[in-house]
Amino acid sequence: MYYPGATAVGVTFKDGVVLGAEKRFTYGTFVVSRSGKKVFNITDRVGAACAGMVADMQVLIRQITSYAKLRELELNRPIPPNSVAKLMSVVLFEMRYTPLLTQVIIGGVDGKPTIYVLDPLGSIIPDDYATVGSGAEMAIGVVESEYTANMTEEQAKELVVKAIRSAVQRDAASGDGVDLLVLTQNGSKSESMNF
Repeated sequence: MYYPGATAVGVTFKDGVVLGAEKRFTYGTFVVSRSGKKVFNITDRVGAACAGMVADMQVLIRQITSYAKLRELELNRPIPPNSVAKLMSVVLFEMRYTPLLTQVIIGGVDGKPTIYVLDPLGSIIPDDYATVGSGAEMAIGVVESEYTANMTEEQAKELVVKAIRSAVQRDAASGDGVDLLVLTQNGSKSESMNF
């Protein structure tokens, strides 16, 4: 069987959320791309980090981004992360007979930073941190051992990068650098690094 591989990590910190994912796209033992993007903005204060089939994650994110923008126009205010997560859950559950093969971490800020993990059938699990993908087992060990509730942005970014590096060293389907998305009450900013 040919399975896609990836490692994505999300961590909350005192003022926001850091989402990160490595850049390698694989299909079984074949490296399809070394510069893929698995971290996406959905709104100004909500983002997603994905693992799984590339096409499925791209289609899902485009669809949810469109729905979120329409909802923001209807309400004339920003849509909170829990609403984005619930919307994505409904879309994934509607597709349950032909599921989108992707795991998603939704992170965002609405008063306080929050993270939600979604599986291909739409189950939602809220948490302070999360990992998904083929390297998740390695990454979660690093995150759980070093996570604290009131970390600074720099500490959270370092933890996400360290967790992904740990997974990259042990998972052949992950690698080629990290993309980060930092979400705070003031908006979002992206960073990228190679290793």
